[in-house]
Amino acid sequence: MKTIRRLIYGETLTAVAFVSLGFLALFSFFDFAEEIQSVARTSASGYGLVNALTFVALLIPSHLYELLPITVLIGTIFVMARLAQSSEYTILRTSGLGPGRALKILLTLGLGFVLLTFVIGDYVAPVADRTAQLLKARYQGNITVGQTGVWLKERQPYAQYSVNVGAMDSDGRMRAVRIFEFDNQGFFRSMMQAQTASFDQNNAAWNLSHVQRTEFSAHDSNSAKIDRRKIDDFRWPNQISAEMVAAALLKPERMSTIDLFEYIGHLDANAQSAQRYEIEFWKKVFYPLSCLVMVVLALPFAYLHFRSGSIASYVFGGVMAGISFFLLNNVFGYVGNLQNWQPWLTAALPGLIYSVLSLTALGWLVLRR
Repeated sequence: MKTIRRLIYGETLTAVAFVSLGFLALFSFFDFAEEIQSVARTSASGYGLVNALTFVALLIPSHLYELLPITVLIGTIFVMARLAQSSEYTILRTSGLGPGRALKILLTLGLGFVLLTFVIGDYVAPVADRTAQLLKARYQGNITVGQTGVWLKERQPYAQYSVNVGAMDSDGRMRAVRIFEFDNQGFFRSMMQAQTASFDQNNAAWNLSHVQRTEFSAHDSNSAKIDRRKIDDFRWPNQISAEMVAAALLKPERMSTIDLFEYIGHLDANAQSAQRYEIEFWKKVFYPLSCLVMVVLALPFAYLHFRSGSIASYVFGGVMAGISFFLLNNVFGYVGNLQNWQPWLTAALPGLIYSVLSLTALGWLVLRR
């Protein structure tokens, strides 16, 4: 059995690596073609060809994380179909490789791919993607999500704050910061507008620069008083960390699982909707497990009869199955967000559907044979 495992593992790893390299080369070519246009537009700012190549290289971990389940499916289908076409799998079956043992071997291999996908998606890709965005911001401008910026909330014992951040520089400095203060009864107390803001070393406060502060001293319209003043530097204690601001400015799917969990806790503590981030959190949890679904989906191809040259059509079918899983995963994320489905069910449902389909196909083929 050790020889059989070595054969299947070696063939599958080689095929998955080859398919992954092919897809990564294709995606990197598209990214580089797009970055060439950016080099032409912003050559005066110093963003050159070397920077474009560095940016494209930093996007590779994110592409690999997204592609791994699909490449695992295509590579495993190719190996299973080739073994069936050359009658090697028939010999392995006569040597004692039953469906249960074959499934166990592939699941063990799939666990390795699960671990690899988790490490890339939770540790390598977020750091590489953030570095790529900061590299581009250094030469082409600030990190922003549009003209309105991003909104965050901060709840403290005696006040509540609504915070708007327009953009973030490559060095982590925030620009166009507005802070609206309300008391616990919901009355508007003050507003601060700062040109720039930075985080202190302990992430316990923001250091605001060039601040214009407006205070409302009374709620009664007959005795209301408005006080406006300019302050060069102002320290605002709060619990909004640099990671939370970056999370609001960057795409949630590029965040690590821990950052998503902490940001969801911050949103819940400030009575903000966290549905989108909860779905992304559970997708982060279940997405690596889709590699197990893919190897189970590929196993039925070992029990099919192949004619000469027909293996390409089955590999193409595997590509379509992988693309359909990827599309279904994204569609369920959007639909679950709109319909307020349970986040864990929204993230797990595509994998459950394909697991049932693959196990049904495997059982039908085995029973029919």
